[in-house]
Amino acid sequence: MSIDSTSRFSSRVEDYIRYRPGYPRSVVELLAGECGLTPASVVADVGSGTGILTELFLRNGNCVYGVEPNREMREAGERQLADYDNFVSVEGRAEATTLPDRSVDFVTSGQALHWFERDAARREFARMLRPGGWVVAVWNDWSAETSPFLKDYERLLLDFGTDYREVCMRAGNDDDLVYSFFGPCEVRLKTFGNQQVFDFENLKGRLMSSSYAPEPGHPNFAPMLERLASIFEQHQEGGRVVFDYGTKVYYGQLK
Repeated sequence: MSIDSTSRFSSRVEDYIRYRPGYPRSVVELLAGECGLTPASVVADVGSGTGILTELFLRNGNCVYGVEPNREMREAGERQLADYDNFVSVEGRAEATTLPDRSVDFVTSGQALHWFERDAARREFARMLRPGGWVVAVWNDWSAETSPFLKDYERLLLDFGTDYREVCMRAGNDDDLVYSFFGPCEVRLKTFGNQQVFDFENLKGRLMSSSYAPEPGHPNFAPMLERLASIFEQHQEGGRVVFDYGTKVYYGQLK
């Protein structure tokens, strides 16, 4: 992880907790059916942030190590997951998790693989995985092509975002990114439908949870919110807009 990637969400923790989408139970069911996930499996959720993906596995009964370098995000995750005895918070990075050799059955990553230093993280994952272990990368992806609302929302990000284009270029195509990470090893992909329904205040919170959304004091902040209000009014039905995602689950083994 670069210095920027580990600090860029520090001021957005509360919005991230409140407004980012969760992951469907189907993710766990998929891994149980195809990868042998059981409640006894040990999981390292790398780049765990506030614990959104982590909690999916905690609810399944797994012992989960939440590895997160950003102090604000990590502490928020610790608060969010305090009721789970099977959660262990770890200050670490994808490239240096601090976890022992061959200590976990699954390494997972939610919305984070594109921030990792690929080769170093791959070596680290291979080191801490037990024989037969799996790497799982999950994204809640949205596309401007799926609705007129999301097309206008992306135009807002292009016009007012601080570095939306750069982040998109870094993430690139999910397939290319993941296949590059796994190298010659086989990677499988399954996609599930997911969505959030927002009134205007919640849509604003979803926008402000993004690291490329200008914050108060930035010259683009006020005009961005004016545009957001206009987009909302144009597309709302019954005071709500629908934010559609495809939850993409990539999973494979490092040979």
